[in-house]
Amino acid sequence: MLPKRVSPNRRNGFTLIELLVVIAIIAILISLLLPAVQQAREAARRTQCRNNLKQIGLALHNYLDVNRAFPPAFSLGNGPGGQWSLHARILPYIDGVNLYQTADLEQSYTAGTAPANVRVATYLCPSDINDKPRGSDYYPTSYGYNGGTYTVFTHSSDTVVVGSDTYILGGQLSDGSFGPNSNTKIRDFTDGTSNTLCFAEVKAFTPYIRDGLDGPAAAPTDLSVLTAGDFKADTGHTEWVDGRVHQTGFTTVFTPNAITPITDGTDSAESGDFTSCREGKTPCVGEPVRAAVTARSYHTGMVLTLLMDGSARSVSENISLFTWRDLSTRAGGEILGEF
Repeated sequence: MLPKRVSPNRRNGFTLIELLVVIAIIAILISLLLPAVQQAREAARRTQCRNNLKQIGLALHNYLDVNRAFPPAFSLGNGPGGQWSLHARILPYIDGVNLYQTADLEQSYTAGTAPANVRVATYLCPSDINDKPRGSDYYPTSYGYNGGTYTVFTHSSDTVVVGSDTYILGGQLSDGSFGPNSNTKIRDFTDGTSNTLCFAEVKAFTPYIRDGLDGPAAAPTDLSVLTAGDFKADTGHTEWVDGRVHQTGFTTVFTPNAITPITDGTDSAESGDFTSCREGKTPCVGEPVRAAVTARSYHTGMVLTLLMDGSARSVSENISLFTWRDLSTRAGGEILGEF
């Protein structure tokens, strides 16, 4: 049998136009698929973030069962210890026993050594772009305790000298869930544990100002900038071992994700936090610690929160300021609806 003759006009491949059409179709399909993939990844990160908060809530309630009270955010008293955070105190209840054993809560934590510079996965939101150490000294956190509406703590005038250092002995707690020397129990949450904030997201490496007497206004639009004497460009919420509010807490002066410009008169940042003076520091003797430390999230349009009953839920950044503040008080007597 003779071989079949092939027409000289027959072609075995794509023309250039056909190839370009195929490439265009693939590009369109990819452009349609990528947003869906990104949304799925963000949804997974959001779920993990919510689970982290639930783990913190479970740890707090386990701590309560053992110690008959929730842990303090900070502790004032004799000696160098006390500044250890709530986060450090609940380590044994989040599978952090070995790390907890490296800490001596009777002594000051030391920068650059465990546990201060150790990454704790439960304390970091997977969407936080600053999941990185601060030099070799500290590791940040993405979650802060509820320090109340504004006045975190009011120091007493009683002090004691230990060696070359002066320590303030005590003071009055804020209207929030935690604070210096707090010893709150379930009975103290008369607003109801399901109506009181426990934790909320914060952003690591937030700029902040401290050690100034000026306080924030009721809303960002009422004051062009927050001012204080000492500007810190990017160290807020970078020390999960430190119990001071600008490192491991938040307040409800402003709604979640509010833009709050800050300055010390020389340096400034587009948005940051404010603390009038630092808990336990001698310039604060007899003075209140007033703080505008805003809850912030990388999840668009909201922040994830933990309530005192251990449940985690999202809160819109458009929540009413009054409702947001009411949620932060443990015994304000406010009547809350859906939020």
